[in-house]
Formats: sequence, structure tokens, C-alpha cells
Amino acid sequence: MVEEPFVETRLPQQKTVDGFPFPSVLCPNPALEFDLSRFTDAIKQQKPRLEHRLRSSGAVLFRDFPVQTASDFNRAVEAFGYDELPYVGGAAPRTNVVGRVFTANESPPDQKIPFHHEMAQVPEFPLKLFFFCEEEPQSGGETPIVLSHRVYERMRERYPEFVERLEKHGLIYTRILGAGDDPSSPIGRGWQSTFLTNDKAIAEERAARLGTKLEWVEDGVKMIMGPIPAIKLDEDRERKIWFNSMVAAYTGWKDARNDPVKAVTFGDGTPLPEDIIYGCLRSLEEESVAIPWKKGDILLIDNLAVLHSRRSFDPPRRILASLCK
Repeated sequence: MVEEPFVETRLPQQKTVDGFPFPSVLCPNPALEFDLSRFTDAIKQQKPRLEHRLRSSGAVLFRDFPVQTASDFNRAVEAFGYDELPYVGGAAPRTNVVGRVFTANESPPDQKIPFHHEMAQVPEFPLKLFFFCEEEPQSGGETPIVLSHRVYERMRERYPEFVERLEKHGLIYTRILGAGDDPSSPIGRGWQSTFLTNDKAIAEERAARLGTKLEWVEDGVKMIMGPIPAIKLDEDRERKIWFNSMVAAYTGWKDARNDPVKAVTFGDGTPLPEDIIYGCLRSLEEESVAIPWKKGDILLIDNLAVLHSRRSFDPPRRILASLCK
């Protein structure tokens, strides 16, 4: 009999949602000796079962596997066989580390990053996200996750008229970018690295392909995205999802250039009601799960099913990421 390489375990922070653990947590089978090659081979062999688990739970945490470095993480990501998604149009400052591995948002440790679906404000977004803990935080720094369909259900119950209007009009996101990156800001990615060029004409062309309009201002560019749907249908699971960056933009897109209140509006240009934004934030927090990072952890997220955020932390902390189609 062939031994199962992955063993499901439970952590105190997990929730059970619709009969499934959130997230699913997998550890190595203690009866087997694991090195990195055995781990990557197991991923390839068990990929259909791992994908079934991801579909059921929305997120899978791999804990205590022999993954120590960015290169190890890159090999693990490649073992899944997903195509890489270039990071074009995203707001966060990131640095390429190795292969298809980047730093996660490099904004200062005292700043929280609000809940969002990765790149929900642009038409081409990743379907899968991988996060890897290369160095665990001294304290804090969790990456809370929340199931998007639960947020939609809560919001529809509490604010039916608002949700109806959101479904009708969608959202417009507006962000002002400098030329270069600003590492002090959670949305500090400059237009040159956002569009991978220093040529304004090429930037405009790439922005247009994302459904984005650029208006050049004195020290940078105003980037207008939308109207874009705020609620999507997850066709695979046949349920509606809260697929937007509304709370993240309204509460977190703040720096020397940007006023978060102006960062997101209804698709017809009218302002969003502040009390409902903060009501949504409360729902996100109440539904979320936050598991403290442990060195070597890999968290795989279905970006259609799950929103994520980041808590403030005491350094050191080094979380790496990879975005996949």
C-alpha cells in the first residue's frame, strides 16, 4: 500500500465553513522521510487531490515541509505547473527575488494592509496566490484570510440596497502614481514599474489593455480603473463573491499623493457611504481566520474564493509571493 504523503491536521485558529475546514492544513506524513524533491514529486502526483481540496476549502496551508529558501519555494510553485501571471497593474511595491518569486507588499511594518482580492481592480488578475514564510515575524504579521462568498452573503443581508447598487454600477478606482516606487507607501508602486516601461506612450497602451485610463499630472499620473464589476459569479462553485478592493482602497490607499476617500467610488462616480464601508470591514474581520506564520509555511489561496490582508508586525518578517494564472 502506498503511503499518503500529505496528512491533514487541525489548528486552533481554523474555522469550519459549509462543512469544510478553512483553511485546509496539510503536514508531511510522519511515516515518510521528506526532502524537497519528495515534496515537489508529491505535489505533482497529488495535484488533482490538492486542487479538489483547494476548491472545497478556498485555501491550503502546507506546514513543516522542507522548504527553507526562496529557491526552494520557487521549485514548489513550479511543481504545481500553473502559468505565471506578470505583475502588471498592481499597486504594491514588490521586488523579484528568484524565478517567479517576489517579495510580498513591502510597505512599512507598522501599516496594516486591508482585505482585498489580489488585483481585483484590473481585468487580468491571478487565479492562484502562493505565499511563503522565509522568516517568521517576531510578533504579529499574520495574513488573515476570509471567504468571499460569506462576505457577499453578510453584506446582502445587512445592506441589500447598497449591494444592489454595487451590482448595477460597479466601482471606479483612482490612484495617483509617481514615476519611481515609494517604499514608504502600501500603494507606492510607480508608473514605470507598474507598466514595466519608462515610455509614456507604451504605458498608455498597456493601461488601455487593462481597461485603464491615464491622465498625466505634474509629478506623475492619475490612473483611473473602471467602471469594473464589484461582485462576480464564481462559476465553478456557482455562488456570488465579493470580488473588489473597495475596503482596501477606501481605508488604505493613503500616501502623500492619494486621499483614500477619493480612491474608490460607485461606477457612476457618486461617493460611497462611509458607514457601510466600515460595516463591511467589520464583517471581513468577523469572518476571517488569522494563523500565525511559521518558517517554511506555504499558503496557497484561490484568489476567486478568498480575500487576504496583512496585520502590522514587529520585524523581522519576510513573506514571499508568487502569482499564477
